[in-house]
Amino acid sequence: MADEATRQAVSQIPLLKTHAGPRDRALWPQRLKEEYQALIRFVEQNKGADNDWFRLESNADGTRWTGTCWFIHELLRYEFRLEFDIPVTYPVTAPEVAVPELDGKTAKMYRGGKICLTDHFAPLWARNAPRFGLAHLMALGLGPWLAVEVPDLISKGLVVHKEQQRDAAAE
Repeated sequence: MADEATRQAVSQIPLLKTHAGPRDRALWPQRLKEEYQALIRFVEQNKGADNDWFRLESNADGTRWTGTCWFIHELLRYEFRLEFDIPVTYPVTAPEVAVPELDGKTAKMYRGGKICLTDHFAPLWARNAPRFGLAHLMALGLGPWLAVEVPDLISKGLVVHKEQQRDAAAE
């Protein structure tokens, strides 16, 4: 189960009302507007709690999303690119978030750098679709995944901070 801080944070993310995916030309713009509003609210909430950890932007039709996410570990910021496409069956099916730089470095990842969300996040999404959106994906999917996987990858030496890489290259 989620801790109380996570529940509190997620309860502040607006639930979405429009049940539409990218194939629904009439309602998709309304759904996309709700997605942006929820994401903006989530980012503002994170900034207010000094917990800003990602940036996202989409293509013009809102079907391809790219950005960066970061994780602070032992006062060092580890930054990663992220990307995902909205599935045609969205919002019934959650997007598959990819962090390409970490591809092949952990067992909790599929080919192409797609993070594994099947055991914990997928059932939660299924119970809450179509009310959950991209802000929920970030809060309950990518965020917890980064919190578990990045420190483990750092401890195994599979992820090295950019400054440490630069220092090693200079020697």
